[in-house]
Amino acid sequence: MTLVFATNNENKVKEIRSMLGDAFAIITLQEAGIDIDIPEPHDTLEANAREKSETIYKLTGKNSFSEDTGMEVDALNGEPGVLSARYAGEQKNAADNVAKVLHLLEGQTNRKARFRTVISLIIDGTEHQFEGIAEGNILPAARGSKGFGYDPIFQPTGSDRAFAEMELTEKNEYSHRAKAFKKLIAFLQTQ
Repeated sequence: MTLVFATNNENKVKEIRSMLGDAFAIITLQEAGIDIDIPEPHDTLEANAREKSETIYKLTGKNSFSEDTGMEVDALNGEPGVLSARYAGEQKNAADNVAKVLHLLEGQTNRKARFRTVISLIIDGTEHQFEGIAEGNILPAARGSKGFGYDPIFQPTGSDRAFAEMELTEKNEYSHRAKAFKKLIAFLQTQ
């Protein structure tokens, strides 16, 4: 089965391809000849994921999926949430986002957080959603150079390392995105 992945984020494409192997052909927006930045105007991950997958399905007529991911920090009342990519501004700079979270958490003892991913899959016009959650804590300072986004400051429960200190295979053992994609893959294998 061929699916269009409604993203321009090469890191996310690399993660999903590493999990799927050869079972499914994943086409990126760029590979599909689509050069648009799909807006994320909604206040939930579910609605933003749906917006992206529906947009691509309508443009291509091909089965498609998208995901929206947010980091939710308890001491920040669930922020950055849907604003995770642009928490420090529309320039979507990961280092600025990380710096803002660390600044806002200065002096905080409650550093509980989670990454939450929602995948929206559209097959033959019908949508299916899958969720993955990684619980953990925000570290006091960035560690590691792997990964992307908030990976340098997020330490998943059950590990003594930040996501940015892990190889992709290790990160996928804890990852919110991996958990959601495993649900997606299990569903696709029944189609």
